[in-house]
Amino acid sequence: MLRQERVVINEIRPQLECGTFYIKRVVGEQVLVSADILPDGHDVMQAEVLYKHASARTWKEVRMRELINDRWEGGFEVTKQGFYDYKVRGWVDYALNWQHGIEAKLKDGQHVRSELLDGIQYLDFVKSKVSGADKTFVVNLISLFGAEASYDEAIGGATSEQLCDLFIRYPQRILANTSKTLRVYVDRRKANFSTWYEFFPRSGAREAGDHGSFKECERLLPRIAEMGFDTVYLPPIHPIGEVNRKGKNNTTEAQEGDSGVPWAIGSKYGGHREIHPELGSESDFKAFIRKAKTYGLEVAMDLAFQAAPDHPYISQHPEWFRKRPDGTIQYAENPPKKYQDIVNFWFESSDYKALWKELLEVTLKWVGFGVAVFRVDNPHTKPYYFWNWLITEVKKAHPDVLFLAEAFSRPRVMQQLAKQGFCQSYTYFTWREHKAELIEYMVELTQTEMREYYRPNFWPNTPDINPYHLQGAGEAMHLIRYALAATLSGNLGIYGPVFEYMVTEPVPNKEEYLNSEKYEIRHWDWDIKNKLTHVISRVNAIRKEHPALQQTNNIRFCGMGNDQLLAFYKWDDTRSDQLLIIVSLDPGHTQQGHVQLPLDEIGPGANGRYEMYDLMTHTTYQWETEWNYVALNPDLPFHIFQIK
Repeated sequence: MLRQERVVINEIRPQLECGTFYIKRVVGEQVLVSADILPDGHDVMQAEVLYKHASARTWKEVRMRELINDRWEGGFEVTKQGFYDYKVRGWVDYALNWQHGIEAKLKDGQHVRSELLDGIQYLDFVKSKVSGADKTFVVNLISLFGAEASYDEAIGGATSEQLCDLFIRYPQRILANTSKTLRVYVDRRKANFSTWYEFFPRSGAREAGDHGSFKECERLLPRIAEMGFDTVYLPPIHPIGEVNRKGKNNTTEAQEGDSGVPWAIGSKYGGHREIHPELGSESDFKAFIRKAKTYGLEVAMDLAFQAAPDHPYISQHPEWFRKRPDGTIQYAENPPKKYQDIVNFWFESSDYKALWKELLEVTLKWVGFGVAVFRVDNPHTKPYYFWNWLITEVKKAHPDVLFLAEAFSRPRVMQQLAKQGFCQSYTYFTWREHKAELIEYMVELTQTEMREYYRPNFWPNTPDINPYHLQGAGEAMHLIRYALAATLSGNLGIYGPVFEYMVTEPVPNKEEYLNSEKYEIRHWDWDIKNKLTHVISRVNAIRKEHPALQQTNNIRFCGMGNDQLLAFYKWDDTRSDQLLIIVSLDPGHTQQGHVQLPLDEIGPGANGRYEMYDLMTHTTYQWETEWNYVALNPDLPFHIFQIK
C-alpha cells in the first residue's frame, strides 16, 4: 500500500495485546499515553493524543511532549464511566520547520527574503483559524513579509515566540499519520477502592441453634459500618441441595439438621433465582439491601454458576449437564478436593446459547434488586469468552456493576480473567509472608503491564483459606496482615467475625478451618469488641481519609536494613497526600532499624525538616535526615505516617 505519511508511530503504551483487550481506569484518573514517533530526516514534528468517550461524536486533542530518543508522551483525564477511545497522531510540522530554517540561516548570516515570501502560505493558514489580536498580528506579518522595506521588522516577526506559539496552537497537519484506535474502560471509583466484610447470614441469628435471616442480620449492619467497611459480601443465599449434602467438617454423609454448603445451589425450593427459605423472602432481601445503603454499605452477592444434584435445572434442562456412559453426572473435583454435592454446567453443550442466556438473566435479576457488586466463584472453571460476554452485556445497561474474580489459580489464568472484563481479582497476597516476596509481588502488580488492567483485592483470610501463618496466631499477626492488606492495596476484604475474633483452629495439616462455616451454622457474639476491631476501624477510617491509600499503583519501597521491617511510600496522583508506611513482619519481638526517606520523590522539607505525623497514635516526629530510626513492637506493629 502506497502511503505518503512521513511519521512512523510505534510502541504505543498503554495497550494490551495490540488492542485485543482494553485497559482500565476509574472516574477521575489519568490515561498517560506514550509512543515512539519518528519522522524521516531531521524535521521538526508534533504529536497529539486524540480521545473521546464512546458516546461522543467528536475527538478531543491533547498535545504530546517529547521525552528522549523519539519517545513522546501526553495524557487525558477520564470523567465518565464507560468506554473511551484513544489514538496517537503525528506529523511533520512544515510551518515550524520553516521558522526553524529561517533562524538557522539568519545565524549563518544569510539573506532570507525568498524564505519570507515562502512563509506567507503558512501565515495564510493560521489567518483562517484565528481572530482578534492574533489575526491582526498575522495580517500585519503577511504585509511585512511582502514588503522589501520592512525586512528587519519582518525578520523579527518571523522568529518571534508569538508566531511559534500560533503555529503550535494551529497546526496544519500535512500528511499526518494516525495510529489505530485503542480503548479504555472506566469504572466507578469503587473498582479501585473498596473494603469488604464477608459473613454468613445463616450464622446471624440472635439465638444459638437458630438459622439466621436477613431481618435478623440487619442489626449487624451498624457494626460493620462502624468498623469502616463499605461492602457486605454474602456467600450464596440460594436453596441448598439435599442430595449428597455435606455434613460438618466436610463429611460426605450429612446428619439430620446439617445445613449443607451454600455453594451447592439448588433443591426442591428452587435454584439460582430463588432465596433459601430460612433466610427470608425476596422482600426481606430487598429490605436488607436498602437498610445497608443507609449505613453506606453495598451488598455484594456471590455468583456461583454450578448446581447441586437436585437443582431444578437438571430435570428442566438435562442438556446443560454432561452425562457419563452410565447416565450419571460426574460431581465436581479439584484433586485432591472432591465436591460430591456439586455438579458443573456443561458449557460445551449444543444448547450453550440458552445456558448463557439463563445465567445472564440470573445475574440481571439480582441487579434488579439493587445489587451492583458480585463476587464470582471459581470463574476460571468456566470459559473466558463466556465471562467477556456476560460482563459486557451487564455493563451495557448497568455500568455501575462490578465483578470480583475469585480465582486462586495460575498467574496467566488470573490475568486472562482480568483482561476479559473482571473489575477486581483475588491475589496471592494470602500466601505472601516475607519481605522479599511481598516486594516482588507488589512490583509485579504495580510496575508491569498488570497495572493497566489487574485490580488486586487483598484478603488475609477467606472461608476457604485459613493460612498457616494465622493458625494459632495471636493479635499481633492479625494486626500485621490487616495493616499490610489495607495499605498495600486499594481493595481489601476479610472473612469475619472469624478474622477479628482470631478463630484460627485448623483442620490438621491443612489451610482449612476446623468447624468451618461452609459446612455448618455457627453462633457468634456479635457484640464483642477487642483491640482488633478497634484497630481495623481506625485503619479503615484512615483509608477513607487519605487518597494515597485509595489506589494500589502509586507505591515505592524504601531502603530498610532490617528484613523484618517493610517500608514503602504511597501518594495520590496530585502528590497532595503523601504517606510513609512501615510494618513489622515479626509478631513476637520488637524490631528496629533505619528507614530511608525517598527525598527525590517528596521534595525538600521546610527548613530541612520533615514532619511525620503518625495517623494511628496521633504522634508527631521531626525528621531532619534521609535515614531515620524506627522501632516497632507487637503491641502496634506498624506506622502510618503522613508526611507534612
